[in-house]
Amino acid sequence: MDNKSSQLVIIVERREDWASYLPSEDVVTAQEYLEAPREADNGKRVQVINLCRNYKYLGHGYYCSLLAEARGHKVIPSVRSISELTRKSLYGLALDDMARSLESALANHPYGETEGFTLTLYFGRTDLEPLQDIARQLFESFPCPILLVEFRKTSTWHIAGVKVGALHKLREDQQDPFANALDGFSRRIWRQPRSRRVARYDLAILHDPDEALPPSNPKALEHFIRAGRQLGVDVELIGKKDYARLAEYDALLIRETTSVDNHTYRFAKKAESEGLVVMDDPASILRCTNKVYLTDLLRSHRLAMPASEILYRDNPQALEGIGERLGFPLVLKIPDGCFSRGVIKVKDAAELQAATAELFEHSVLLLAQEYLYTEYDWRIGVLNRKPIFACQYFMSKGHWQIFNHQAQRDEVNGECRTLAVHEAPRAVVDLAVKAANLIGDGLYGVDLKQVGDRVVVIEVNDNPNLDAGIEDAYLHDDLYTLVLEEFIRRLEQKRRGQAW
Repeated sequence: MDNKSSQLVIIVERREDWASYLPSEDVVTAQEYLEAPREADNGKRVQVINLCRNYKYLGHGYYCSLLAEARGHKVIPSVRSISELTRKSLYGLALDDMARSLESALANHPYGETEGFTLTLYFGRTDLEPLQDIARQLFESFPCPILLVEFRKTSTWHIAGVKVGALHKLREDQQDPFANALDGFSRRIWRQPRSRRVARYDLAILHDPDEALPPSNPKALEHFIRAGRQLGVDVELIGKKDYARLAEYDALLIRETTSVDNHTYRFAKKAESEGLVVMDDPASILRCTNKVYLTDLLRSHRLAMPASEILYRDNPQALEGIGERLGFPLVLKIPDGCFSRGVIKVKDAAELQAATAELFEHSVLLLAQEYLYTEYDWRIGVLNRKPIFACQYFMSKGHWQIFNHQAQRDEVNGECRTLAVHEAPRAVVDLAVKAANLIGDGLYGVDLKQVGDRVVVIEVNDNPNLDAGIEDAYLHDDLYTLVLEEFIRRLEQKRRGQAW
């Protein structure tokens, strides 16, 4: 790499994990990287190699990759690769084409006489020459420093599983191959796989009829179906059980609360791999569902937000003085909470200690923010980088949040008022569009607070509510038409082989 314009950062969970290798100024611990100021890269292009001991959800390895992406650093493994490798239902699709090459690759090799073996790959490299091409393809699909690939033979050879390996578990005879592969990787990047094309107009809407707080109520789903009929798009409602049918459609609209850790992300990922136009796309789900990522992203681009600090479970000293810095009351948030879940308001140091102890059971990082009370939050809907609706969400009766999960069923959420976009304050709309554009060009709902002349972003939602009688109160059927017309535009551009 060009040291004048680029910087290599190698992250290890503990210093002793690097003890077998030559000392390097490029090596930092996970905690050092997480706490490093945004300006530490001095504007250089940064390549991050995350060698944490594991990448479990909301652990150190996960957060290092998440915040690397927020800081604009190129990182392996990415959060997407981490998430895909947790389930074969996500990564299995990429293995189908490789399986066809296995028989010829292993036909004349001693391994071909066995029932199975596990191969360790370092940055897509293997000493088993017949499998080098497959090793490269695996690395292209799942860029990860160390991969453990299980090959099994029944009637034919197949890849039974792929999982991430760990630096600290390498045997002595594996350390030199790893070091050589690391040295080689730091000088080149594998090409990206080609995307697939589709050219039909059938749209699936993923929903859960039993969800308590769905992003679209039944009436809104009916409006989507009717609008699709008028536009020549066959809109069909599907559920969790229809995962295997995704390839039948040209596009997927997710109208179920999204999470990286449930089937909605698997649907988005599979749909994308099948060449469908997808909202919410997997990258948007990953970026929006974690408040720590959003905080770092907004801070990196100097967009206004409440005064915020990231708290680390392994650094309890950070709690000292936070009341003076942010003021009491303050708000604690678990990173992947939604609909106001995992959000606690604390009024003093004692409540802070109790709340952090509870929330740290679920995540190694928490977000602390200054408390800003307003009668309502703004929600600006953004589609393909343009605002499409503006709502005022009022606080739930007798509560400090829009959603009050302890309330009676008819008082869970507050009242709503929908306006034309041009009737909302210009500063609110402009900031919302800037924040949404940092995530992508999909469908987003940006929540903001306005206190006097001050406007701040609270969060960006990848799966904004589109409810009949609320978000469509100004545009009516045109709201659903706008969304479907964007799908059509993207489908037609894919047909022409253009990027949208």
